[in-house]
Amino acid sequence: MNMEANDPKGLSRSGLWRSVREWGVVIVVALLAAFAIRMFVVQTYFIPSNSMAPTLEVGDRLMVAKLAFSVGQVDRGDLVVFNRPQSINNSQLKDFVKRVVALPGEQVQAINGVVYVDNLPLPEKYLPENSITTDFGPVDVPKGQIFVMGDNRANSRDSRSFGAIDVDLLVGEVFARIWPIRSVGRP
Repeated sequence: MNMEANDPKGLSRSGLWRSVREWGVVIVVALLAAFAIRMFVVQTYFIPSNSMAPTLEVGDRLMVAKLAFSVGQVDRGDLVVFNRPQSINNSQLKDFVKRVVALPGEQVQAINGVVYVDNLPLPEKYLPENSITTDFGPVDVPKGQIFVMGDNRANSRDSRSFGAIDVDLLVGEVFARIWPIRSVGRP
């Protein structure tokens, strides 16, 4: 007796099992692909503080390119996500988002509220006009490290307090804000 002839929907048990297996494989492959993308290519982050305001606000969701510094280099002005430096042991945050201000081998300082890199004023068009940068430095950025600062200078824990960070701590570069909807795009 032909099993398929008695099956009103046209599926035999072997056909049903084959369909379940195929869907199972599709789901597993999709989950593995999503995991690999998140692990190696792109990841989302949530902004928990206002240390980068007004560029990034509390509650913003960001997309971070994790391969950015594997295929390219860190540039001044980049918004970067990095793992918490060892010198910060009293924070529950695992990752930080800051702006790169000085690169390896450069000297950075603030005099009368103006940031200087290698004795040249740093143009910081991303800062609001009334921003106040407290004087610091000079600081020589060691090879293999970068100096990062928050855009909300009065309320940012950054390289001014924990020092230059090792480039090995970099997770990736912020390339897009995906939430809130009204602010979607490159920050």
